[in-house]
Amino acid sequence: MAKVVTIGGSGNVGTYLVPRLVEAGHHVISVTRGHRKPYLPNAAWGRVETVLIDREAAEHEGSFGAAIAALEADIVIDMICFTLPRAQQLVEALRGKVQHFLHCGTIWVYGHNTAVPATEDQPHNPFGEYGTQKAAIESYLLDEARRRGFPATVFRPGHIVGPGWAPLNPAGHFNAEVFSRIARGEELTLPKFGLETVHHVHADDLARLVMAIIASRSTSVGEAFNAVSPQAVNLRGYAEAMYRWFGHEPRLSYLPFEQWKSSQDPDEANATWEHIVRSPSHSSEKARRLLGFAPRYSSLEAVQEAVSWLVDNGRVQGPQD
Repeated sequence: MAKVVTIGGSGNVGTYLVPRLVEAGHHVISVTRGHRKPYLPNAAWGRVETVLIDREAAEHEGSFGAAIAALEADIVIDMICFTLPRAQQLVEALRGKVQHFLHCGTIWVYGHNTAVPATEDQPHNPFGEYGTQKAAIESYLLDEARRRGFPATVFRPGHIVGPGWAPLNPAGHFNAEVFSRIARGEELTLPKFGLETVHHVHADDLARLVMAIIASRSTSVGEAFNAVSPQAVNLRGYAEAMYRWFGHEPRLSYLPFEQWKSSQDPDEANATWEHIVRSPSHSSEKARRLLGFAPRYSSLEAVQEAVSWLVDNGRVQGPQD
């Protein structure tokens, strides 16, 4: 099978992806800056070769691309590229030396959707540093694939969810205390009318999509794929479902955003704004049509599995705790 290099492969997606690669028979090299443990144990990690490289320092020296090329991979999966110069350095070093290059993008490249669910051919309207840089990277990679034959594929995750970390919550940020309030049946105040959407994806569904992309190289090169659950949820529906999951009737109230913001932690309020101003809702039909891939988890199923882990590990506390 293939030699696969994952860059930043020990995080939430890598927790699921790396074992899948190993179990498929690939020789996996995990490039990381430290010995970070995956969120879930798996014996497959014992068969992974780890190479320690501080990407930022190596890029500053101009040596990162050459270091990755020296690993002589067939497939490179870059999970942590956030600026165009980083992508360019890596592509120039790998040109003519890899069979497939996969880049982890984001649904934030769309910015304001013009129609929902947004498909991959919808025009991009990115804003903010993260979204605009990711859009620039995508444009560069896909242009390199289509005009110069560089074998790149882009996948665009939604809000990645799984056991081990707090998911994006019904208030639009990541403080797990929101789930504790819901678990206790307390009132939750949402910004505006709670009609803005968020779109999750389970980390294992994302890993499965990457495997499908690799298995369909001739089809996937030069393409971008949304990586999301079958359907987005709005904040109100999300909150109501979580109240009922914890055995309570929903207790929700609403405030105009600026008024709501004044009672919130500033960083959390900013995170909420960054999510609801985009209000993502995306289609995964292209992956089904071209790759035969379909996600297994709905947004709520993915979130509930993650919250179950938070409860079991004392990070979400109900009335009995």
